Amino acid sequence: MDNIEEKATNTKERPEHPFPVVPTTKILAIGQFTKVPTPEQIKEVFPKEVPATLRLYLAGKIDQWWIRQTQTGPVFLLNVTSLEEARALMEDLPLGQAGLMKHEFIELGPLTPLHLLLTDGGARNEDL
Repeated sequence: MDNIEEKATNTKERPEHPFPVVPTTKILAIGQFTKVPTPEQIKEVFPKEVPATLRLYLAGKIDQWWIRQTQTGPVFLLNVTSLEEARALMEDLPLGQAGLMKHEFIELGPLTPLHLLLTDGGARNEDL
């Protein structure tokens, strides 16, 4: 997996299902190094990556962050609603600009089966 392609879920082509369509409320960005960074790249890029990531957190764009146990990249829960904004934020980080990091983006929304708990019989798409 040295050369991963950027992936994004395509929610435009949704299969038919019994649950209402919900809006995208967050995006999960799963990062993976495109190649193992050299010691020189670590010294040059990582001191810039940490403050840039912290700025996104303080701006409210990153809700939560983790590192994969494989140490192959970070995982961010982003407070954005479009794939375009998520992609732009991640590509603008120093690791993205250096071509060292690619991301898979997954659009997330409210848990749809919860509509079954509503006393009026469920949410209607026009209400969402």
